[in-house]
Amino acid sequence: MSTEGVDKGRRRFLTAATTVVGGVGTAYVLTPFVLSMQPSAKAKAAGAPVEADVSKLEPGQMMTVEWRGKPVWIVRRTEQNLSDLSSLDGKLLDPASDNAAQQPAYAKNAHRSIKPEYSVLVGICTHLGCSPTYRPDIGAADLGGQDWKGGFFCPCHGSRFDLAGRVFSGVPAPSNLVVPPYKYLSDTRILVGEDGGAA
Repeated sequence: MSTEGVDKGRRRFLTAATTVVGGVGTAYVLTPFVLSMQPSAKAKAAGAPVEADVSKLEPGQMMTVEWRGKPVWIVRRTEQNLSDLSSLDGKLLDPASDNAAQQPAYAKNAHRSIKPEYSVLVGICTHLGCSPTYRPDIGAADLGGQDWKGGFFCPCHGSRFDLAGRVFSGVPAPSNLVVPPYKYLSDTRILVGEDGGAA
């Protein structure tokens, strides 16, 4: 085979151009397949951390944010609420929060939170998954009168929890309300769903 008269420079250019065009075409064809393997925006959002601004939350008030399809309650407790917590220990099933599965290590304390003033709890009863109601009214007659220092009441089967989410003894719920992972981004901004490994 004679190679006389063959322009080698032109051959290299055509080979390189064909390779580039083929590579771009392959990437164009493969992109939808690769992207289809990534989780959708909805799936990412379902498990994504959620930010809560507590700057307007007054003492005694509660706000709810949604994280992973669950209600998460943020309660700003009063000084009275905090002082009442220790008086309830004898009435609670797990006053020291010994069930480690119910809260991160940084929330295993008397108030079950990073900062005593704010309680962050998943608002789902540990009995059968109903959502308790917030009952901050101290001394509510239907919840035990003088023994009731405020907390959460599950209307489905009567479980009661204090303002730290600790379950009372003798109710259907077997454990305290769950404290989700969370951290403070500032004094008034909480990120629920991420704790950075420590508080």
